Amino acid sequence: MNTIASSSLASVWDEVSGTQPDPDLWVVIATLVAALAVVVPQALWRVSRNAITIAHEGGHGLVALLTGRTLTGIRLHSDTSGLTVSRGKPYGLGMILTAAAGYTAPPLLGLGGAALLTTGRITLLLCAATALLVAMLVMIRNAYGALTVVLTGATFVLVSWLTGPQVQAAFAYAVVWFLLLGGVRPAFELQAKRSRGGAGDSDADQLSRLTHVPAGLWFFLFHAVSLCSLLGGGRWLLEL
Repeated sequence: MNTIASSSLASVWDEVSGTQPDPDLWVVIATLVAALAVVVPQALWRVSRNAITIAHEGGHGLVALLTGRTLTGIRLHSDTSGLTVSRGKPYGLGMILTAAAGYTAPPLLGLGGAALLTTGRITLLLCAATALLVAMLVMIRNAYGALTVVLTGATFVLVSWLTGPQVQAAFAYAVVWFLLLGGVRPAFELQAKRSRGGAGDSDADQLSRLTHVPAGLWFFLFHAVSLCSLLGGGRWLLEL
């Protein structure tokens, strides 16, 4: 019985971690255009930014756990803002890394996704994304946040189960392009909002208080991570 179970698990893992054929270049470019179409226009960005918020708050939550903090809940709001609450020392490396993880999470997830796609591991990317969304759902503490995560996770599940390899590949590339491109815009938006006197308790401001490093330097870090991820991930996806 144990042998059969082990064999089944090994078979599932081989299927998940195996490689799939790369899509044609026109598909990669088409998914890039599609991602730009939902990131650049303000009207569509108001909706699509919810997915970036999921990655942003998920980054806070994941790093909080990895640094030994106690994650108590995550809230996602209809204005595309979010809040991640964790318990632990209100200072120190763990708190600094947790605060820094938000704006850097979407582009770094995109970069990691691009690395998986360059090796043909489309199924692994879809399964990993679904698993992260399920884990995040457990920590969601408001109805809008739960709905957003459920709908996003359901999309990944439906594409993984009901579509063929070509559609899965196109979807995976579109998601990664979206994370890479969508990961650039929020830090610029936050910086513009702060210049108008808003967002006084932003991640950059919290990091400034924790480290005594000016908020402007933290914005530089956010921009550097997002732009370098876009350049590196885009190069991998286009195989330049």
